[in-house]
Amino acid sequence: MLVGFAFGHIINPGVGLANLPLGEVKDRVIPTPLEVLIGVVPTNPFAALAEGKVLQIIFFSALVGVALVALGDRAQGVRRLVDEGAAVIFRITRWVIQLTPIGVFGLIGSVVGGYGWEALLPLLKFIVAIYAACLFHILVVYSGLLKVHGLKVTSFFRGAFAAQQTAFATSSSLGTLPITLRQTVERLGVPQAYAAFAVPLGANVKMDGCGAIYPAIASIFIAQYFQIDLTLTQYILIGLTAVLGSLGTAGVPGTSIVMLTLTLSTAGLPLEGIGYIVAIDRIIDMMRTATNVTGQMLVPVLVAKEEGILDEGIYNGHVAWLPGDPEAETPEAVRAAGI
Repeated sequence: MLVGFAFGHIINPGVGLANLPLGEVKDRVIPTPLEVLIGVVPTNPFAALAEGKVLQIIFFSALVGVALVALGDRAQGVRRLVDEGAAVIFRITRWVIQLTPIGVFGLIGSVVGGYGWEALLPLLKFIVAIYAACLFHILVVYSGLLKVHGLKVTSFFRGAFAAQQTAFATSSSLGTLPITLRQTVERLGVPQAYAAFAVPLGANVKMDGCGAIYPAIASIFIAQYFQIDLTLTQYILIGLTAVLGSLGTAGVPGTSIVMLTLTLSTAGLPLEGIGYIVAIDRIIDMMRTATNVTGQMLVPVLVAKEEGILDEGIYNGHVAWLPGDPEAETPEAVRAAGI
């Protein structure tokens, strides 16, 4: 949040602008904190799976896991089925990743060709502010956290790159989730048992790009455009509302508008200001989501390191991950196994 405030005032994206065209902003339902809390419990687990409601899926999965542990050997067949199912999903994800560069090229080409320079130039400072703040957060803040924990920065970004580029192209934390999970386990050395819980949870609650940087810069932009001087109270309200509002927000394109609406309403800023930046939301959502996904991979790595369960051989690229094998294998063994 502080990074967003800082870059917002350094670049001043709303100063000197006037008569920007208004984009169409669709009405969205903003859930209350109580509704979010109640909504964690699924009324239909299969519907939650079909609709991609990750918090409900995590809740139901935790119940199933507790039941499997309680049943012990009687549920051995189910546990084996779950393990084999996970291996199948990882294999499919591996195939998807092989096609990712082609898909990324097509998606980025579509976005650039669809918007054109006419829509980007008036708000170029706003776009630059978002990208600069996100890059600073990734390259400086995240790198600093890795160094504090004694981890090589280059190893993390090498392992995270496939998920970052997919997140950048799709603008969806949930759409990137299979690749994020796969990279966190296979390239960053986080145990699958822990990553399978932490990464999906992070896809809903760990949103540094959408829940911290973007609301801060967008609020400053709108305040500057309408020539409103923000008070200390408004800054505090923007920070608290944006961070708390990210809880339970689905990681799909467009939900940042919901969070921004909530932030502006709480801080007393004009809601019509959203209409001035909604036209370029897809452009900045690409960088916001890449930042989100990077953080969603970083936290499990840091926690695994602190708990002593991080496989640093895999993290540093010295050995390769093999499914279902507790011992690290050499890259040559992986290639020989055809994985």
